[in-house]
Amino acid sequence: MKKQFAVVGMGRFGSSVARTLHELGFEVLAIDSSEERIQEVSGMVTHALQADSTEEEALRAIGIRNFDVVVVAIGQDIQSSILTTLILKELGVSTLVVKAQNELHGKVLAKIGADKVVYPERDMGHRVAHHLVSPNILDHIELSDEYSLLELKAPRSMIGGTLRQLDIRAKHRCNVIAIKHDGQMNISPYGEDTIRENDILVIVGKNDDLHALELAYME
Repeated sequence: MKKQFAVVGMGRFGSSVARTLHELGFEVLAIDSSEERIQEVSGMVTHALQADSTEEEALRAIGIRNFDVVVVAIGQDIQSSILTTLILKELGVSTLVVKAQNELHGKVLAKIGADKVVYPERDMGHRVAHHLVSPNILDHIELSDEYSLLELKAPRSMIGGTLRQLDIRAKHRCNVIAIKHDGQMNISPYGEDTIRENDILVIVGKNDDLHALELAYME
């Protein structure tokens, strides 16, 4: 069963995370106190709902604790961000990812229970979304509108197999351009190179093909 995500706050960052998760095929609930913002994103997500995230009963009524991951992407209102985070933890949300405005805000969020704190200046929305989908996705960098580069920690299903056996190029139309192992970079891997535990594969391809590859190796 696929993960279900809820994203609170439909600013630039929150809407980017929500949209990317939905494009990857996941159920996404978008929440914002602004009816205008909800209307703007309603066609990009599974469900969009106007609600005040600082009201515990509103979040309880939504059934927010049933979502696998909740992302709090509230903008400039640090007080609302902190209060929302507290309420979500008290309601029993299993995995809570929260956007921080600065390092101090981030420290507070971590202390009150945020499982992961992200900083929009360093973590663009689509990169966070790809990591949320699979912890094996270490980085996802858009090279152009059509192509991206992906860093993938070798999942269990790859370990022990050779590049030739995995045949990523034929199966997913993506190219493994490098393999990192114990801090060493192999920039010209051969077909007979074996994938070992903790290896990191650097893969380049078209965005649609990389999305399919991510889903194929999700754990």
